[in-house]
Amino acid sequence: MNRYFQEFVILSGKKIKASDLFVKALENEGVEYIFGVPGEENLDLLESLRTSRIKLILTRHEQGAGFMAATYGRLTGKAGVCLATLGPGATNLVTPAAYAQLGAMPMLMITGQKPIKKSKQGRFQIVDVVDMMRPITKFAKQIVNVNTIPALVREAFRLAEEERPGAVHLELPEDIAAERGDSDHVFDVNPPCRPIVNKHAINSAVEMIRAAKHPLLLIGAGANRKRIFKTLKAFIEKTGIPFCNTQMGKGAVGGYHEMYVGTAALSSGDYLHCAIDHADLVINAGHDVVEKPPFFMEVGGKKVIHINFNTAEVDEVYFPQLELVGDIATTFLDLADKLELVAEHDFSYFMRVKDKVFEHIHEGIDDPRFPMIPQRVVADVRKVMPVDGILALDNGVYKIWFARNYRTSQPNTILLDNALATMGAGLPSAMMASMLYPERRVMAICGDGGFMMNSQELETAVRLKLNLVVLILRDDSYGMIRWKQADAGFADWGLEFNNPDFVAYANSYNAHGHRVKSAEEFVPLLQQCYDEGGVHLVDLQVDYSENKRVLIDELAERICLL
Repeated sequence: MNRYFQEFVILSGKKIKASDLFVKALENEGVEYIFGVPGEENLDLLESLRTSRIKLILTRHEQGAGFMAATYGRLTGKAGVCLATLGPGATNLVTPAAYAQLGAMPMLMITGQKPIKKSKQGRFQIVDVVDMMRPITKFAKQIVNVNTIPALVREAFRLAEEERPGAVHLELPEDIAAERGDSDHVFDVNPPCRPIVNKHAINSAVEMIRAAKHPLLLIGAGANRKRIFKTLKAFIEKTGIPFCNTQMGKGAVGGYHEMYVGTAALSSGDYLHCAIDHADLVINAGHDVVEKPPFFMEVGGKKVIHINFNTAEVDEVYFPQLELVGDIATTFLDLADKLELVAEHDFSYFMRVKDKVFEHIHEGIDDPRFPMIPQRVVADVRKVMPVDGILALDNGVYKIWFARNYRTSQPNTILLDNALATMGAGLPSAMMASMLYPERRVMAICGDGGFMMNSQELETAVRLKLNLVVLILRDDSYGMIRWKQADAGFADWGLEFNNPDFVAYANSYNAHGHRVKSAEEFVPLLQQCYDEGGVHLVDLQVDYSENKRVLIDELAERICLL
């Protein structure tokens, strides 16, 4: 062996492999888990993960991996990470990407790709994944040079986690993953620097709040963040101003607070709109345009203060007169510091609305009918779940019932999606919550349609030895669309299907299957499931026949006449 070749071998041995560098950069970001379904294009990365402290959570479908990663981001504020191969593996991440992006959940997707410098397989399985991801992420990039990996990983995490959080994507081609780089240096992870609202804007908001007669605080998705919870509660208690929330703002302040008026579950015709219409000033915390608007502004109507990390996206129904743009938590601390109870404030109408709303919520909670009506289902689930218990809702008409009727005591104890509103996310989201909080009761609540879209993840839940109850609300149809179909005056057609025997289906995965046969046995069965531990599936037949009468028409008309 000549001297030059020996030196090359020695130098090459000192260089770090790209996949090892990628994993080192992930470890540097504090990554705990990677959820995914690897393919042959990920094998170098998989080998690097084998000796890493990062745990690989193998799922049965890329959607399950993506939903778990997004929920990790939602609950921790740190980007969850998921992995897929090229082609069909990557395309299966599109829905979770949109779920995280619209729902403001920090998530990093890593996908593989065929070699980019040479290929013997032509265009086999190749789609332009980066261009596909770009419209539904904050950042999408193909890695073409091993030495750029540390910078790209740091930038991806920075963008994913800063406000407004969302999805990012990195593609690591097979040949780049196997190359060696010049350095194993990674970048320091610095906490984000959050802007603060200037004093002039704070003073203007204080004057508007003092001058109003019927101010109302509306909490939206952007204010449902860990560091904001205490400051929102402090502001409410200092000022005595009543509050309500959107679906995705639910839980930011507990639903048993004396000034809680309710949840706006619908964009129009909602009974809570009476309270919003009565307000002469709406303090809008964390307004996010991805949610259906909880109220509509009119020229010359009520005043609105926009409090958010970002400026308002103005349109014909939302044009706030004052914007407090900066860190929401600090903004509410500054406002609370300058405000107090205002004698001229009159909240009597809001309190009458609140009383009627909660009187209505209690209707039907002991109804003995079977199949069970939603009011009884929500009330019975509330009985079983402790104050720190977590519900992860899939998407269906039951989401409206839980958004309205289920009262929270602690933040992040009801996880629902009113942004992409995708089906199939409920079970993976609950699995993630159970992994993060193994000592707490966790329940996935799914319709039969949504459950079957990712039901294969029951195997993953059993393999991970999770403690989890999966409640299937069965109506043997796509119930939400069927309700809308009836409301629109169309014939009842095309939306019914057959289901498997859910008890046998659960048992086939070595989970525990149960079927409820009467309303009286529902609560004892749920208690039994949690006492035994493990993964339990509960098949519950529900009756949605009162959807139209109870959800919209009857109460909304009654309350608006107060």
